Parts: sequence; structure tokens; C-alpha cells
Amino acid sequence: MSAQNYSNHRQYVPLFHYVAAPLAAVILVGSAVNLVQSIGDHERLYSASLLVAVSACLLLALWFCRSFALKAQDRAIRAEENLRHYVLTGKLFDTALETRQIIALRFASDLELPALARRAIAERLTPDAIKKAIQVWRPDLYRV
Repeated sequence: MSAQNYSNHRQYVPLFHYVAAPLAAVILVGSAVNLVQSIGDHERLYSASLLVAVSACLLLALWFCRSFALKAQDRAIRAEENLRHYVLTGKLFDTALETRQIIALRFASDLELPALARRAIAERLTPDAIKKAIQVWRPDLYRV
């Protein structure tokens, strides 16, 4: 495996991103088509509407499972990076830093972190701009 950098740092879970999520979307569309086709048929209407409801719930469950897990990872990263900044500088991160910026700063080496954090505040850098500004990349191989 090559070293992690800006161009390859995004991680995907193939079964989730390329199979489960698209399949859930296809199921929702298919069940909606079935519902529309069964509007005149009162015997099928109830089961078709239930399929749409269940399909929508499946898609929402997938979405929320993913977003809740990422939110928990974001909180952990914020705490870890705040501790790392404290160890390096004796101070916690400035409260002006947003969580997304801190998440991007996790890729910065220990030597770059304090200056890049100050620059992120002063220049209101986006997370993408922060990642592009990093000279020595510190990989994060655990986030998905």
C-alpha cells in the first residue's frame, strides 16, 4: 500500500458505498414505481405503500448509521487533536477553529500543526485548503 497523501486519503467501504447504498436507493425507486402502478388496484395499494415505507426506512437507516458513526469519529478526532495540540504547545486549540478544520488538521505533522492551526484561523481556511497546505502528511488509516 502506498503512503497516504492528499490525493488518496479518502477511504471507501466498497460493500457500503458501491453495493448497499445504491441497492437501497434502487429498492426505494422500484417500490415507488410499484406504488404508482398499483394506484388503481386497491388489493395491491396497501402492500405497495408498505414497501415504499419500508424502503424509505432502509435508506434512512443506512444514512443515519453512517452519519452517526462519522459524528462519533469526528468527536474522537477533535479530542485527540486537541490533546496533541496541548502536548505540542501547552494550549488547547483556539475556539475559533471549527470541527471540520480540526479534522483536516489531523493530517498535519507535529511540526506543522501549531502554525497551520493559527493560519487556518487567520485565513479562514477550508478543510480542503488545510489538507492541501500540509507539507508532511500524517496518515489516518482508521477512519472510514
